[in-house]
Amino acid sequence: MIPAPFEYVRAGSVDEAIAALTEHGDDAKLLAGGHSLLPLMKLRLAVPAVLVDISRIPEFSYVRVDGDEVAIGAGTRHFELERSDVARAEVPLLPHVASRVGDPQVRHKGTLGGTVAHSDPASDLPTALLALDGSVVVQGPGGRRSIPVTEFWLGFFETALEPDELVVELRVPRTGTAGWGYEKFTRRENDWPIVAAAAVQGRVALANMAGSVVRATATEEALANGASIEEAAALADQGLEPSSDMHADAEYRRHLARLLTRRALETASRG
Repeated sequence: MIPAPFEYVRAGSVDEAIAALTEHGDDAKLLAGGHSLLPLMKLRLAVPAVLVDISRIPEFSYVRVDGDEVAIGAGTRHFELERSDVARAEVPLLPHVASRVGDPQVRHKGTLGGTVAHSDPASDLPTALLALDGSVVVQGPGGRRSIPVTEFWLGFFETALEPDELVVELRVPRTGTAGWGYEKFTRRENDWPIVAAAAVQGRVALANMAGSVVRATATEEALANGASIEEAAALADQGLEPSSDMHADAEYRRHLARLLTRRALETASRG
């Protein structure tokens, strides 16, 4: 299908992007890599009157150490994160997960900020960010503010972003050599995960087990209280209400959550 007509605006800076969002409000959508938004526009599930292109803002792409954290520009593409020496040394879970997203074409166009703002509960990288207990830096007319990832994703395609704000940076604690694990189940290698689990430093995040990526809190509490990996992983789906669809029913997703959590924790325990 062909998207509905729209006005195209190319932003040359973050300030220009914010000005466009302020002017057009809910009628505007940001365009970065386009792999999430454009399919929705072709299906007429998203019909923005104005597209604000932020894909060429020069200061938007970087991966660098900043104190105890790694700061990543929102415009950093998946393949840049995958190949970043800084990310590999300081937060190796992220480049590994970036290498598992879609296919090379997706990884060369998709941006970290784009997938975070899209808030798809099946997304790989938000699952890793949630396990890392990172934060999302957003900017609007009133300046910048930092939102913990635990408070950023509110539901299916819903975030804590205001209409005139955009994601400018992601920040995650440096984990160095700490063990981590990431497991996902797909029908084909480049598909979205039916369920995925990320584990690092006693935290576990799950994809596709709710309206947004979620932490497996029962598993985390069990680990903190001295439970074995097997005992803790058996609680991974506790308190969650996964949906059923053409790929898997809810009970199968529960089984996958427990299985993949155990495998991710076992990998993390080996360092």
